[in-house]
Amino acid sequence: MRVDVKPELFLWACERAGRSIDSLAQQQSFRKLPVWVSGEERPTFKQLEKFAQATYTPFGYFFLPKPPEESVPIPDLRTVGNQYMGHPSPDLLDIMYICQQRQEWYRDFARSMGEKPLPFVGSESLESDAAEVARNIRQALGFNLEERRGMPTWTEALRRFIQQADSFGIMVMVSGIVGSNTRRPLDPQEFRGFALADPLAPLVFINGKDTKAAQMFTLAHELAHIWLGETALSDVGPVTMPSNKVEVWCNQVAAELLVPLSALREAYENGMPLREELDRLARRFKVSTLVILRRLHDAGKLTRDELWQAYNEELDRLRAMPKGSGGDFYLTLPARVSRRFARALVVSTLEGQTLHRDAFRLLGFHKHATFRELGRELGYQLEVVVF
Repeated sequence: MRVDVKPELFLWACERAGRSIDSLAQQQSFRKLPVWVSGEERPTFKQLEKFAQATYTPFGYFFLPKPPEESVPIPDLRTVGNQYMGHPSPDLLDIMYICQQRQEWYRDFARSMGEKPLPFVGSESLESDAAEVARNIRQALGFNLEERRGMPTWTEALRRFIQQADSFGIMVMVSGIVGSNTRRPLDPQEFRGFALADPLAPLVFINGKDTKAAQMFTLAHELAHIWLGETALSDVGPVTMPSNKVEVWCNQVAAELLVPLSALREAYENGMPLREELDRLARRFKVSTLVILRRLHDAGKLTRDELWQAYNEELDRLRAMPKGSGGDFYLTLPARVSRRFARALVVSTLEGQTLHRDAFRLLGFHKHATFRELGRELGYQLEVVVF
């Protein structure tokens, strides 16, 4: 069975996926792609299905009269002023849809458990003092500066930060890939994170392909969005100067949450070389040196030009550092989907409230053995036989 497809849809799908006609045509399944594009031949139904899978394109799109105008399904605050940022990648769209599905499931689960709306979601406004909001968040999460100071590394501090937010009621998901597909890495140049504000199921997603240094600030920034009650897609860093007033406010809260200005001024040692002081203060506060640079500027210790020069040098140094491995699947999966979400889904499935196939879809795998191993990692000794 041959299928009629507008040639421009093939071109659009390739561009959307960041693939070229020539590179795809080198694969046996798509060697006739050039003649499909020219309209000389039509693909079979099966060939079109494979092409849709290869370009991560919803199959039904190929029956449209022209390429659709796609946009992210939440407010996009990555733009500078009114400048258009370009089409979202299929990886970004798919990870957002996955997180929205997880949030919808957890919202229904929370309602079924009789959970009450979380009072901190939307409790602040843009008129709220950023420093005071940061103190409120720090106190709510148990974000103790002295505890962080005693941790061996700031990577451990980030892990603790995620645990505190997750335990407080916010699903924090950290992943560098779409679902469990290692062939679909997320691009930190496209986005760093997003927040899905909801009174029953607040969710924060952090791009795990970004540096650990950037992830710390992204989490703090997205938490500010939750307290503001604003769902948004973000692409900000410690020294980013966004034009959007929401992003400006969230950046201020994030910086104060991680490194209170009063504590920085007290710890700062005049006369020390900047390189040494950056490392010392980063170890003390267990944050990245990029955050320390931002706070030194806020404290009047660096001019704007000095900040940018030091920031670019430090960013190059961090990017050159070797990246760690992905680690054990069963240890990293709860971090990818949020330990809070994973526990709820495992319990609901074992109690028969959620179908195994739905649980597997939300978690991103297909095997019962994987589900049992995940349950054990979460503290459930699952000795069950699933038929």
